[in-house]
Amino acid sequence: MAANEHKTEGFSSESPVKREYSGDEVATAEEGGLSDPNHVDLHRALKARHITMIAIGGAIGTGLIIGTGDALAKAGPGSLLIGYAWVGFIVYLVMCALGEMAAWLPLPSGFTGYAVRFCDPALGFTLGWTYWFKYIILSPNQLTAGALVISYWLPQDKVNAGVWITVLLVMIVSINYFGVRFFGEFEFWLSSFKVIVILGIILLSFILMLGGGPDHDRKGFRYWKSPGAFNTYIKEGDAGRFLAFWSTMVSATFAYLGTELVGVTVGEAQNPRRAIPRAIKLTFYRILVFYILSVLLVGTLVPYNDEKLPYNNPKFAKSSSSAAASPFVVAIENSGIPVLTHIINASILLFVFSAANSDLYIATRTLYGLAREGKAPKIFARTDRRGVPVYALGLCSLIALIAYMNVSSDSQTIFKYFVNLVTIFGLLTWISILVTHIYFVRARRAQNVPDSDLAYVAPFGVWGSYLALAFCILIVFTKNYDVFTHSKKWGNFDYKSFITAYLGIPLYLCLIFGYKFITRCKGVDPATADLWTGKDEIDREEAAFLARQDLEMEKSGGSHWFYRKFVSWLF
Repeated sequence: MAANEHKTEGFSSESPVKREYSGDEVATAEEGGLSDPNHVDLHRALKARHITMIAIGGAIGTGLIIGTGDALAKAGPGSLLIGYAWVGFIVYLVMCALGEMAAWLPLPSGFTGYAVRFCDPALGFTLGWTYWFKYIILSPNQLTAGALVISYWLPQDKVNAGVWITVLLVMIVSINYFGVRFFGEFEFWLSSFKVIVILGIILLSFILMLGGGPDHDRKGFRYWKSPGAFNTYIKEGDAGRFLAFWSTMVSATFAYLGTELVGVTVGEAQNPRRAIPRAIKLTFYRILVFYILSVLLVGTLVPYNDEKLPYNNPKFAKSSSSAAASPFVVAIENSGIPVLTHIINASILLFVFSAANSDLYIATRTLYGLAREGKAPKIFARTDRRGVPVYALGLCSLIALIAYMNVSSDSQTIFKYFVNLVTIFGLLTWISILVTHIYFVRARRAQNVPDSDLAYVAPFGVWGSYLALAFCILIVFTKNYDVFTHSKKWGNFDYKSFITAYLGIPLYLCLIFGYKFITRCKGVDPATADLWTGKDEIDREEAAFLARQDLEMEKSGGSHWFYRKFVSWLF
């Protein structure tokens, strides 16, 4: 692409930041800085703590609290632990690849802009639209989940689910409309609450494991011996144990989807060259603490054949979106602790609300990024004076109204097929990020940009991306393997699940090759890939932010030292 085409992905060249920074000019840069008269620029109002908490908020959700129940029942605690640990490592590799590119050049268009610059415009087009498809479906799905969680207290035959969907939708649209500063602060506290809840559940699980509950039953690793650490699924014997293990890989992949959303926030991050790598580096420890430790402990508290797990008892299937489906709640009930299940359900409701809020934000910013690159109508790139892409927000909010189709039970079944479809879009997003990183490394090497010039370098380099890419491709083709293994003849073949599970692949390929056919675009040559356009604006903005930070440190006398050293690493 020509250099002038890349300028639309960066910032306005008419930056209010000058080479010498007065206090007012520094404040201007922090308040949102680089807007042009047509109002198409986002404001950099997300602070480092906002970015890191949005990153963790995207990784902690009902997939961990609830989704581990089915995985435990299918596969057993041993397979559950191995599956979540391995997929967690793959997610970390994806985040490292994304972090290296984001730290070099934080584009408002996020990782779609990197695909356009470093790999192929067709990949950027496809990545942007598939990612948008994923989140415009996830937003209404989260609203429906919220209504089902509330039905834990107020059954739907008393209060229609549409009432709660309306309330939640109005709230998340309002939060997104008030501007990124308000959104960032709100998500910071919601995600902080998530952290506290997860840490509380981990601590409680550890206490119950050692016999500190009302029943004083010191369980230890009893259930790893009987009924065992590895269950069978679909078939008996070693084949059944392998199929059970692979089902946890699929469940873990779904639970981790959304971790990459930090790549969408780079356009509104203050000092992104430091905030983004910090969020990426801490992802490893968060995965280790929040996921690996959680699934290890719950596997010691609940046997995989416990009848309270919905997968093992069909009469509990309707409660699969509330606290009743959580293996942590089963552990609490088995230990004889009253009332706590209601507290867990209230926490799950906040988890779902936070997810719906951030999903709408991501859908809006993804559409905005596509419009900035000329791959969507230009009107969606327009922002108001607060930097909110209001037209993109309006369209995504209207599409979220499809949540009302979930009011009837038949529509819920249909909607699960949509969720199945967007899950593969999430995997294809990871694949696209990894491919883009591989091409980014090739471009750096072709243009003699050493690792020392980068603010952050992926610790496993390009080989880590190759490993993660191979595994993600394998998961894409095997994520719904049970539609094949269940069918002994054609009449038992679940064609609906098959179509929704794999339709994303031909759609993804059609978008890539269709765009290339229409635009006649070519892949980016590593030797001529644009690594530089917009970088000088980022450099000036970074200098302005650091100057502002130094002024604040002088005024505070270093009073934030304790928070930075001993608290901020967690949040």
